[in-house]
Amino acid sequence: MCFNARFRLQVALKRAIRNNSKEDIAFWKSNLKEFNEWFQVSGFIHPEIIIYTNNKPFMPQLSIWGFIPHWAKEAEGIWDKTLNARSETIFEKASFKKSAEEKRCLIPVEGFYEHHNFRGETYPFYICHKEDKPLIFAGLWNEWTNPETGEKINTCSIVTTKANSLMAQIHNKPRFSGDSRMPVILHEELENEWLKPLSKKELQNLLQPFPNSELATHTVRRLSGKGSPGNVPEANKEYKYEELEFNADNQLSLFL
Repeated sequence: MCFNARFRLQVALKRAIRNNSKEDIAFWKSNLKEFNEWFQVSGFIHPEIIIYTNNKPFMPQLSIWGFIPHWAKEAEGIWDKTLNARSETIFEKASFKKSAEEKRCLIPVEGFYEHHNFRGETYPFYICHKEDKPLIFAGLWNEWTNPETGEKINTCSIVTTKANSLMAQIHNKPRFSGDSRMPVILHEELENEWLKPLSKKELQNLLQPFPNSELATHTVRRLSGKGSPGNVPEANKEYKYEELEFNADNQLSLFL
């Protein structure tokens, strides 16, 4: 699963910078200057993050993390359950089916956080690209209209897939999904493919686990409660726990 991540403006704008004019970039930087950077944030507070949608594939847009389907009468009671969307069932579940077919998006992050369970305690890990590149998640989006106020809200969900062997070791005791999961991370050459009007089979073929060899990971301080640094740049700084064992390559060597 993915319930905690690191969202930064410069990381999110790299796709726009790669594909648009200087004038466009200057406009978006100005337009998004109020964007609140998240160095460590839980999806359960439903932060506003930056996404790229299939109808505006190179324009960064703000979206609330926590998908609200068009038929929902209210956000409460549903968007806590739709932070993630299982890739295996997005074309079947009523919440996601329409968006899986028509409203897909890219969600750029600098990295994300996941918990490892060891002897009854949980330890947070930070996961990022080995070469410090942005991680581009496959996502679903929907513009929901509040039936009481008429307000339109752009919302999104991160698509997940079966964990690779590295993430299966970290995410070793999933609380919600029943199996070890990870976000669908798209290689650069597959970003635009996810946004194209492809067949279900073609889209499902894109939803594969990202290779271990392209990821780096380390333990960090607690994400919440006592000892948590909070939403600060140092939230992803390495912090070792004495009770966990690391090998010569600085990788966790004992997973139970």
